[in-house]
Amino acid sequence: MAPASAFMPHSARIFVAGHRGLVGSAIHRHLESLGYTQVLTQSRQQLDLLDAAALDAWFAAERPEFVFLAAAKVGGILANNTYPAEFIRDNLVLQTNVIEAAHRHGVRRLLFLGSSCIYPKLAPQPMPESCLLTGPLEPTNRPYALAKIAGIEMCWAYNRQYGTRYLAAMPTNLYGPNDNFDLNTSHVLPALMRKTAEAIRSGADSLTVWGTGTPRREFLYSDDLAEACVFLMNLQEDAYGSLLTASEPPLINIGTGEDVTIRELAEIVARVLGYRGEHHFDTTKPDGTPRKLMDVSRLHGLGWHHTTSLEQGIQRTWQAVRDRL
Repeated sequence: MAPASAFMPHSARIFVAGHRGLVGSAIHRHLESLGYTQVLTQSRQQLDLLDAAALDAWFAAERPEFVFLAAAKVGGILANNTYPAEFIRDNLVLQTNVIEAAHRHGVRRLLFLGSSCIYPKLAPQPMPESCLLTGPLEPTNRPYALAKIAGIEMCWAYNRQYGTRYLAAMPTNLYGPNDNFDLNTSHVLPALMRKTAEAIRSGADSLTVWGTGTPRREFLYSDDLAEACVFLMNLQEDAYGSLLTASEPPLINIGTGEDVTIRELAEIVARVLGYRGEHHFDTTKPDGTPRKLMDVSRLHGLGWHHTTSLEQGIQRTWQAVRDRL
């Protein structure tokens, strides 16, 4: 059950946009585990978030009080490079429609989920919220990052002009049982799990990993992210309001504050899955940002810390998906 001090009552009407994705499904599960009885969901077939009129009509009928905006078009380096127009267009339209509908229909709080790629490619490490818009972005996911930056700015603008209570949360690299394991569109960790599983199945004595293996990345288990998101939405008004000042974007990082190299990550995946072959690093492929570690001191200061180690999270993910990889 949610703690007695929780801001969202158990009877609150809560819309989880994108409830079938990695983030949304984890938030949905966590809310139900806490005893929330009116968690609202809509599949893409039931409600197209790109259709502003349909979305507005749905908000008018269902009257959600709280919104977790976890729906987005997402993908790894290959997907971002292949479909840059879709990544900026669809994300801009989707988030604009949801934020505007939330405002029009009096939503009490909205949590907009973004990504650590909003920060400059060569941002100080760990990356504080204050480094937003202080340098050039990583080119491989610039369209997606710009869309998410626009979402943060939109939340801030609506808060200032309309008095809304919208917060933007920027998770680090995420993974979990409901991840995308398609090698053409997935992020690095699910891609490594898929490649490793296939190498085990085929008896291959080596597998190829993109890049040099030297970039450092931070990873957060999806269930931990869900806990952090619900924790933030349940903050009492003084603590929540401290994140919504007029002088800076309503932005908070969510992560572990710990990172590993891609080589170390590949070794952890191999250990968990039981792969004994070698890793070949294809240095003709892009590395992306040299390091992406979140400064999570603001979140820690509010009282939230992650509880799932990287190896534990990979083990739980593997147990959940091993029969379908």
